[in-house]
Amino acid sequence: MRKTDLSGVSCPIARSLSDIGDWWSLLIVRDALSGMTRFSEFQRSLGCAKNILSARLAKLVERDVLTLAPASDGSAYNEYRLTDKGKALRVPLVALRQWGEEHLFDADEERLSLVDKRDGLPVARLELHAQDGRALGSDDVETRTSAP
Repeated sequence: MRKTDLSGVSCPIARSLSDIGDWWSLLIVRDALSGMTRFSEFQRSLGCAKNILSARLAKLVERDVLTLAPASDGSAYNEYRLTDKGKALRVPLVALRQWGEEHLFDADEERLSLVDKRDGLPVARLELHAQDGRALGSDDVETRTSAP
């Protein structure tokens, strides 16, 4: 089944999903944000077929989410490194993580936690804020068309 190209639509969510939206790609970015750089590391973490992983990595390089570079240890291998565009996916992935923690786990169920490296405390919940700093709930926002 062919995917519809959403790269020209006016919705930023649709464009984002068109660029990096399949779940393998988001899991690759999650692992890259955790420090993984090599094909074998991604494959071991994800457990996906080599052809699927290879295609997703190639797409992420093509879309400038990852860059392919010689290994930093001087070996013959290559490494996949996050670009600034890829690093910027941390916030949406944290939002997705927090949504999953809230809605997809039982209270007593074990899970991976995101913590501040300095003090080991859980990262605060993300929330929307108005230009003046006040917190915004889901009923406080709407989608509007805006001119460039």
